[in-house]
Amino acid sequence: MKTVRGKVAVITGGASGIGRSVAERAAAEGMKLVLADIEEGALKLTADALTSSGAEVEAVVTDVSEGSDVEALRDRALERFGAVHLVHNNAGVGVGGPLWTVSEADWKWILGVNLWGVVHGIRTFVPLLVEQDEGHVVNTASMAGLTSPAFLGPYNATKHAVTTISETLYRDLQSTGSSVGVSVLCPGFVRTGIAESERNRPQWAPGPGDDPAAGVLRDAIHQLVAGGIEPGVVADRVLDAVRTDTFYILTHDDSRSMVETRMDDILEGRSPSDMPIV
Repeated sequence: MKTVRGKVAVITGGASGIGRSVAERAAAEGMKLVLADIEEGALKLTADALTSSGAEVEAVVTDVSEGSDVEALRDRALERFGAVHLVHNNAGVGVGGPLWTVSEADWKWILGVNLWGVVHGIRTFVPLLVEQDEGHVVNTASMAGLTSPAFLGPYNATKHAVTTISETLYRDLQSTGSSVGVSVLCPGFVRTGIAESERNRPQWAPGPGDDPAAGVLRDAIHQLVAGGIEPGVVADRVLDAVRTDTFYILTHDDSRSMVETRMDDILEGRSPSDMPIV
């Protein structure tokens, strides 16, 4: 999709972090925006700010883990703008800890948002893009979707799933002769609110409470996120990838060496090498 001006972008997790930065960059490029987020207050603030800057924005409170919510998002986009061209399945949460300590509720929560959110986005929006034979899908995975760092098992699982789903979607579209493009975004740490995912924890998924081990991991993640790159840098890469039809979007200098280490472990029959939390 070489030209984005005048086109319509649907962005989930659009109220903050990478999603908001992509929305800002897309608006600067002349795109119309449909922003989805589960945080109503933050979504309104972001939509108001973008509208004040001259963008055309539709804001839709959306729980991406619910298929009916994503279908309603599609309907609102079509009602407001009549078409969709860029779909960025970006909403995500973080859950961690030694795998044997992760509760069933936490597994259901993170799978619902990080995995089912992408599944719902694909099954709901891709038929529109295929029918018009124009558009691009960006799925937010992570370097955790190309590696497997310790203490992030549920997060790793969802992000590996997003990576392979994106690769398969690309091949499916290519095999059917479609012009629709696909990218998978695999950033390292970015200065977003992912370390504060607890703010959106559903009532049916109680957190770890005052568990000291959970607190240590949470503090470490906060520090790593704080030292990450700015989300605007990621947004630039995303829009560039859409225009150039680039599949893998890597954002950090050490990304390729980490992938290479994992591939060498597999090809040389080694046990998994030490891998930093990415």
